[in-house]
Amino acid sequence: MPASCKTILASRVSASFRDQIKQDIKERNIRPKLVGFLANEDPAASKYAEWTAKTCAETGVEFELRKVDKNDLEEKITEANEDKSINGIMIYYPVYGGKQDLYLQSCVSTLKDVEGLCHKFVYNVYHNIRYVDDNETMKCIIPCTPLAIVKILEYIGVYNSVLPYGNRLYGRTITVVNRSEIVGRPLAALLANDGAKVFSVDVNGIQVFTRGTGIKLSAHKVEDVDLSVEEVVSQSDVVITGVPTPKYKLPTAYLKDGVIAINFSSFANFEDDVKTRASIFVPSVGKVTVAMLERNLLRLHDYQNNLTEKTV
Repeated sequence: MPASCKTILASRVSASFRDQIKQDIKERNIRPKLVGFLANEDPAASKYAEWTAKTCAETGVEFELRKVDKNDLEEKITEANEDKSINGIMIYYPVYGGKQDLYLQSCVSTLKDVEGLCHKFVYNVYHNIRYVDDNETMKCIIPCTPLAIVKILEYIGVYNSVLPYGNRLYGRTITVVNRSEIVGRPLAALLANDGAKVFSVDVNGIQVFTRGTGIKLSAHKVEDVDLSVEEVVSQSDVVITGVPTPKYKLPTAYLKDGVIAINFSSFANFEDDVKTRASIFVPSVGKVTVAMLERNLLRLHDYQNNLTEKTV
């Protein structure tokens, strides 16, 4: 059993990013505009919208929440794509669920896709392409919650800064309990691209993600594995959960002593005694997600204005 468990709050991790964004906006006298579309009654989506509005107000981002009927959403996205006053567009999911939501993700213009969920950005994540352009002046936009979790892992020292970029998770074994196309799967790909062995768990089974091979260390590899949740969790240095239901609880008995436990679901996916095994526990990531959203927005603002050297 670990001597003690440290709880890391998302507000602590996000503070430096929010301060930098606020300073950048003030010094440059800019006001990037973000439009969020809410076309559902999901409580978690509404909460996320509230966090977005509050954080944007504090940092100087202009945020406009547009509540629309889901059947009008595609048309409203197209209008926002064409509006030059808007720098970033986001959609609070789920809308329809399944393939229709995947379609909506790719309706957003690439240079306004603050969530990094359009086909080009998702393809680049899966193929370990880190820049939009051949000259490598414009970094890709990474989906906000996966990026937030990466920043949390960097903050608590899971990434080894002594090693070169692309290899800083070498030797780490990580389990992600979620394989959604918005968070779980791109997160597993990002972690594998940085050298980790990642077990991806969902209702359909368990897969293992590992880094690709070759000169450019391109696309990660994915294989099905015949292992139980207990078997993969018990060997993991980091366990990340994101199951969107209050009924799911990952048994503390599965965790190895000293594990780092991170929950990105709006529900508590770990049992109440998780701290008896964990050395570090992160109960939520929402405030870091919103900070990454704003960070992405600033990048898009600068790409639209050809100011790539100014991006945070």
